[in-house]
Amino acid sequence: MGKFPDDRTDDPSRIILQSLICMLREKNILNRADIEELCDRVAMRAAEAERDPLPCSAKAAAVAAEEMMQIGEFVGQLYGGKHLRR
Repeated sequence: MGKFPDDRTDDPSRIILQSLICMLREKNILNRADIEELCDRVAMRAAEAERDPLPCSAKAAAVAAEEMMQIGEFVGQLYGGKHLRR
């Protein structure tokens, strides 16, 4: 995907994906539990970046995990919903 810009808000694909996650939540296609599961999967990829079958850099995976957590928190506060059962 290329090098991450210093200012992460300038990445067009990131803006599109953030908007898509919010839109899918607004339309109740994704629920809060789905977003929490996505957060967990991204975090798992970050923790195991060197062994991931889909190649990615460890730094990019860590940034993605942090951002996904922020998106999950934002969407959870904005739209609410039931948490994932653990």
